Amino acid sequence: MSTRTFRITVRGSFDGLTDGQRAELLSEAAEHDMLRAEFTAEGHLSYDLAARPFFTFRFLDSGEAEEDILDATARAELAAEAWLTERGYGFKQLKSQAQDLSLAPLGKRRRQEAARSAAGEVGSGR
Repeated sequence: MSTRTFRITVRGSFDGLTDGQRAELLSEAAEHDMLRAEFTAEGHLSYDLAARPFFTFRFLDSGEAEEDILDATARAELAAEAWLTERGYGFKQLKSQAQDLSLAPLGKRRRQEAARSAAGEVGSGR
């Protein structure tokens, strides 16, 4: 059985931040800029607190079966909650969305590569 890769996005909004917490988040905003967002095993946080109170965590996880995406999503939610709670940041309205990359449609370049690969197999008598 092959390993499946999951992308999990956990979104929410900051709630009841103190002036000090807000200042701390604003001082670290460059590290959490939306343009630097990536999916990582530890989870990558992005936000633009100057514009709005919303945040997004992006997690990368894996599993053996399609059903493993549920456990991966639960782990991502718990990790996001733990990160926020450890720092004393209030939050609300957490929502998660997960994608199994093995089920994602291929982009144009990957479709072309797959077609070339399949043509090579046919031509070589495999």
